[in-house]
Amino acid sequence: MAAAPHPLVLRSRDALSRGDLKAAEEAAEERLKTAGRDVNALELRALIQQRRGQFGQAARTLDTVIGIDRRADWAFNDLIQLFMTHGKVTDAEKVARSALRANPDNPQANNLFGHILTEMNDLPSGEWHFRRALELAGPQAPYLMNLGLNLMKQGRTADADEAFARAHELDPRDLKVLAYWSTLHEGRGDLKRAGELLERAEAVSSADQVSLLKANYLAATGQTDQAFDVFASFSELSGAGYLERGKLNDRVGRYPEAWADFVEGKRRLAGEGSGLKYKRDVVDALFTRCGQFFTRDNFARLPQAKRRTDTPQPIFIVGSPRSGTTLIEQILCSHSNVRAGGELTFLDDIRKISLDLLPDEAGYPENLAQTWTADREYVVSLLRDYYLARAEQYGLLSGGKTFFTDRMPFNEVNLPLLKMIFPEARVVHAVRHPMDVCVSMMSNNITHGFACGYKMDDIVHHLSAVHALTEHYRTELEFVGLVVTYESLVADPEAAARKLLDYLQLPFEAACVHRLHTRFVGRHQHYAQQLKPYAGRLERVMQALGYR
Repeated sequence: MAAAPHPLVLRSRDALSRGDLKAAEEAAEERLKTAGRDVNALELRALIQQRRGQFGQAARTLDTVIGIDRRADWAFNDLIQLFMTHGKVTDAEKVARSALRANPDNPQANNLFGHILTEMNDLPSGEWHFRRALELAGPQAPYLMNLGLNLMKQGRTADADEAFARAHELDPRDLKVLAYWSTLHEGRGDLKRAGELLERAEAVSSADQVSLLKANYLAATGQTDQAFDVFASFSELSGAGYLERGKLNDRVGRYPEAWADFVEGKRRLAGEGSGLKYKRDVVDALFTRCGQFFTRDNFARLPQAKRRTDTPQPIFIVGSPRSGTTLIEQILCSHSNVRAGGELTFLDDIRKISLDLLPDEAGYPENLAQTWTADREYVVSLLRDYYLARAEQYGLLSGGKTFFTDRMPFNEVNLPLLKMIFPEARVVHAVRHPMDVCVSMMSNNITHGFACGYKMDDIVHHLSAVHALTEHYRTELEFVGLVVTYESLVADPEAAARKLLDYLQLPFEAACVHRLHTRFVGRHQHYAQQLKPYAGRLERVMQALGYR
């Protein structure tokens, strides 16, 4: 039986409940002078530190508790949340894994790890941990809400709808549940239902999140004046709020105001503690090493895995974000023989796994030179099988389809690795006017490309660097794939669909033809003045891709 808390601990708790941090700290610290391993007193120290904004000190205190008592689930949970709040996802992931090793039946750790995995786009694994948390703790509105968000990301809207409905039933006043549930229905095109849920959210709270959702809803239903009125009611907009108002300004032709909103929105989203900083030196070093290693001679020495005939094969859709990769996937996955995979992180994961299998002080990609020897050649088959095992986890290998899609943006950086493990794979390269890509990346919250999307200077640098590396691959590796431009895609969807299906040697199906709008073709022309400082740096890319 656990010992009763020390009187000083009880005094500290009472003071903390009254908001008297000074008295709470004095009592807790007095106890720790004579009992430095008193976990209850350390818990109070961590709580006081967090309330004072001393997050680094709080993290160290929680780490001390974990060192004293590996059964202290609450300390693991608090430390994970602390790291997540401050954008330290890598640290949060490490602590979450430690928490689940210490106690696999910790429901909150399962929930938090599910959230981390979902943010990392490992959606099936995230779903598993949310369901495990629910199995351990029983129905909990926050866990069900997180499950609903995960399922929504997977495109399983009916299942997501059910999860949100159950969460709302458990806690009808939970604003976040109503907000996300409304977003789900807006995305499904059911604006009436989205509006009803927003009304419920307004009835329980007047929070900024509800107002922002209402502004989005009004804009989506063509009520632009009312949407602007909602934005005007904010005392201060969040980063996401600036982006949404920017899109509304863009829609009504107020382009200078829209650009100012995009810039400010990105500045706020990438603010201190977000972890969203583009590390140009890291990118340049990696790309330089890839260019130096993946030469014609070196690539000829690298082994290539044999095709596995017992599984569907991946179709890789590569290209920058907002270049048409999603439209291409929608066309392909309307075919009866193709399953949608979405943004799969598997190739990036394989880069890291290759270092576990082939450790080398030089790092990746130099470590791949070890496969030139007969006793390491087998590793390429392990990497192929890892990719397919993850695809199986996602449910992409069942159902009798011939292909599944992988449309991870900027995956062209991994082309040599792709060609090692799937030498016969079909690769579709989505291309769009680079200036239109810049505008679209600035107007949306995109973390792809080493978080390059938060400053125009970083976007331009990354687009140029990826293009240069890809051109090197095309020359040295004699890379052959299908290039599809966004402009041709929206101008003649049927011709584009036929071209794609011919490339895959699939028969044409009318379901693959989608009606697409051309509203965003040449969008950059509205922002000529704002883009002028960057045009020269992208001139070489534009010329190579056939754009002015």
